Amino acid sequence: MPEPDPEPSHGSCPEPDPEPSHGSCPEPDPEPSHGSCPEPSHRSNRPPASPAPSGPRLTARQAIALLAADFTELPTPQAESPADGPLDWQGYGVSVARAVEYTGEQESVVCGRSVIGGIPAVVISFEFGFLGGSLGTRTGALIEAAHGYARAHRLPVVSLIATGGSRMQEGMLALTQLQRVARESALTAAAGLPQLAVLRDPTTGGGWATLGAGADMIVALPGAQVGFAGSRVRPAGADPAAYTAEAQFASGHVDAVVRAEDLRADVSLRLRLLTSAGSGLRAPVPPAQGDMRLPESGWDAVEAARAPRRPRAEAYVDAYFTERTTVSGDRCGGRDPGMLCGFGLRDGRTIAYAAQRGTATRPSGYRTAARLIRLADRLGLPVLTLVDTPGAANDAAAEAAGAASAIAELFVAVAMARVPVTTLLIGEGGSGGALALAAPGNTWATPSSYFSVIAPELATAILKRPAGPDHVRATADELRLRPQDLMDLGVVRGVVGG
Repeated sequence: MPEPDPEPSHGSCPEPDPEPSHGSCPEPDPEPSHGSCPEPSHRSNRPPASPAPSGPRLTARQAIALLAADFTELPTPQAESPADGPLDWQGYGVSVARAVEYTGEQESVVCGRSVIGGIPAVVISFEFGFLGGSLGTRTGALIEAAHGYARAHRLPVVSLIATGGSRMQEGMLALTQLQRVARESALTAAAGLPQLAVLRDPTTGGGWATLGAGADMIVALPGAQVGFAGSRVRPAGADPAAYTAEAQFASGHVDAVVRAEDLRADVSLRLRLLTSAGSGLRAPVPPAQGDMRLPESGWDAVEAARAPRRPRAEAYVDAYFTERTTVSGDRCGGRDPGMLCGFGLRDGRTIAYAAQRGTATRPSGYRTAARLIRLADRLGLPVLTLVDTPGAANDAAAEAAGAASAIAELFVAVAMARVPVTTLLIGEGGSGGALALAAPGNTWATPSSYFSVIAPELATAILKRPAGPDHVRATADELRLRPQDLMDLGVVRGVVGG
């Protein structure tokens, strides 16, 4: 298990990274003189302290103040334990007492109720100054109680994470708190309540592997250290840039990297959208954009769908929603810029969207869309999908990343969704790579679109017909891929106008 990062010295306050002289407390920004400790933060139900101007690490209450002006701390579960903890670790009790004195907190998390952007929520905020924000048995009890309160009061959970991992002075009992926390998170998810995580510096070890990576939406502060392995347990020569918020975003593990000054607006919007009560109604079909003339031939339909200036996904979602936020990445190491996913507000209600952007969709794109649809289904929110792809990416990298399994995952997500799914074909509909995103029985088409079992050029080659534009055009007609053909065949419900 990764050790808390940085590891607190026995009997002393935790040391920042880079380390100060041994025996000193973590130094705020700007630094105090060596050997002194900052005054303990005031613990009350009054508004939390104003955030530090731009310090690299915020206290638990400064992090809360980034999101909300109010905070009411939840009751702290009482538990008896030996002075030096369950392992009778020499000096552990002294370390805890110094952490209490230094931070003004009783544990490495502060749990309470806030109103964020008008939405009541349970907030779990880590205090890194308390033994490196490490998870111990009492930490687990506090997080368990917070989730229980959230379920009892039907509130979303927002976790503001800054932790180095499990508390070594409590041994395996500390490590098993990850199971406890994971179970609470799963119960909250099963209750249909959203969970958001804000990754602060650092977010490592079990805190990242439970409350962080297990959240429905994840945002991170710029430059935050994020990774399962803390800096002291990584392989020699490991590139520090690979363990950052930005690297985790690029790899599809974080939905957005958000500046501290923008965090309140970003989290507020995400909470508002995710807590919208589902109406059970389908998402309305967007009106068509661009050329409204139906194509005369199959090849005309292909050319209209491939036209460079044809309106794309961004134009449709911008016109459809008054506000929206994004879901980015498949949480499996991939992020496909060709798949646009998120939640948006239309006519006062939230609708989830997954939209192809006209490129060959990569496995990470399919997995991101599947992740979005499963989340929308759990929260009872309708889904809109926009189909526009020449097909699934079929290069060697796509095959190695599991193109077929990713497409299968999306087919299942759409098929099993209990919420209504509405689909609009806005451009190319190339084979199974497009069909995976389409709602059976509720797919519509725009005039500038086509849907085909395969692209006409490829069909011509497979059928071993002579090369040349005339044979490709003839094949396009035979495939009956025009919007009006698709309606006659019962593949789409209708062709929408502007």
